[in-house]
Amino acid sequence: MTVLIIVFLTAIATLFTGTFGQGKLARYVGIAGLLIALGFSFQPEHQFFTQFKSMFDFGANAALFTRIALIITILIFFLGSFAFISHRSHQSELYALMLFALCGGILLFSFQNLVVLFLGIEILSIPLYVMAGANKTDIRSVEASMKYFLMGAFATGFLLFGIALVYGSALSFDIYELHNFGVENPKNMMFISGAILMLCAMAFKVSLAPFHMWSPDVYQGAPSLITAFMASIVKLAAFYGFFRLMTIVFSGVLPSWINIIGVLVIITMFVANVMGLAQSNAKRMLAYSSVSHAGYLGLVFFGLTNQSVHTLAFYLFAYSLATLGVFISLIYVEKMKRETSFSAFKGLVKAEPLLAVCAAVSVLSMAGIPITAGFVAKFNLFAQAIKTAPFMVLVAVLGSAISIAYYLRLIMSMFFFKDDTFEKTETASITYKIVAAFIILLLFALGISPDLFAKGLM
Repeated sequence: MTVLIIVFLTAIATLFTGTFGQGKLARYVGIAGLLIALGFSFQPEHQFFTQFKSMFDFGANAALFTRIALIITILIFFLGSFAFISHRSHQSELYALMLFALCGGILLFSFQNLVVLFLGIEILSIPLYVMAGANKTDIRSVEASMKYFLMGAFATGFLLFGIALVYGSALSFDIYELHNFGVENPKNMMFISGAILMLCAMAFKVSLAPFHMWSPDVYQGAPSLITAFMASIVKLAAFYGFFRLMTIVFSGVLPSWINIIGVLVIITMFVANVMGLAQSNAKRMLAYSSVSHAGYLGLVFFGLTNQSVHTLAFYLFAYSLATLGVFISLIYVEKMKRETSFSAFKGLVKAEPLLAVCAAVSVLSMAGIPITAGFVAKFNLFAQAIKTAPFMVLVAVLGSAISIAYYLRLIMSMFFFKDDTFEKTETASITYKIVAAFIILLLFALGISPDLFAKGLM
């Protein structure tokens, strides 16, 4: 609760720095507040907040995911010094909106009540509708904002209808009381119907097929750093919220929804990776990559153990780091060439070798290549699911193999194709390069010694 308050106050302070017309000041205020929040996340909760236990529970798991979200957001803020150059007039608003969205994510990490779940999703989503349309002069950005808003409103309707059915059957919003009701009444059709409707709503938020249609257009149209925020923080918060909802609230009626998730996961892994092969734009490719990773993450529902939460946390952390690593180079290329097609990356290794290496290591991690964090993350996830869902793990392995093809296209563009016309009109800042180097080191460190994750964050 302390962390949530600090992040909220930081968002307010960041918003007010806009009155001084200094985007740099807003970024510094945001980073300072996030670092303070990160420090407090390692401290036990004050007894004063125990009175809110029926609404929020900032236990060990919530604290772990909160720390991951704070670290990723801090890195995104550091990247903002270069990425938001074209948004000088409203940088403070963009930083503040990201912090408000993070508040929604923290609620999703800790909700004890379906009302708080709904509030968390809306607080996470509404700032994103605005940020997706931040490039007001770009019709694709406006289109992305509108599509995201309309599809988000549609998903919200499903979520509210599901909550209404669940409450109507159990007469409670508390997740543990709902769990007990499900165990005692496993064939209650109103309760099961509510579970399926809420599953569909959350599938939209995490981009499981066929609820993923919004992702490519929104990812391509939104400002690139906002897309990076969506692909990392939103995926992190929404998926852990989804995981808690299904494994706590609806675990008593598991047979009614686990097969649905299984079908969605298989469709997602197949469709996303095949569609990824057909893309010529790096941002659209990353959108389908994000969708495919939602499919891999869906394997966490199979073969549940006491370590499932930590397996999920490690995967999401590794994926979020790799996503930022790719977007570091993508943002630079977009600034230089005003486009994000694969051909735009030609010659990047000559212009900015560190950024090219960062992108290469990141996509190799996404593909699950050994000695990277992504390999350990996928191995742990597949090892958990293989006993209860061997066919799904086989599909996941095949999907990962297919994904290597479109990841290699990006690497080949950067390293094996020359472009003498690459105009280096701007040099990436030292801060930008330090973040790139940090991500490279972290992806290798976690791939070689995964215990660092537990020692550092748990």
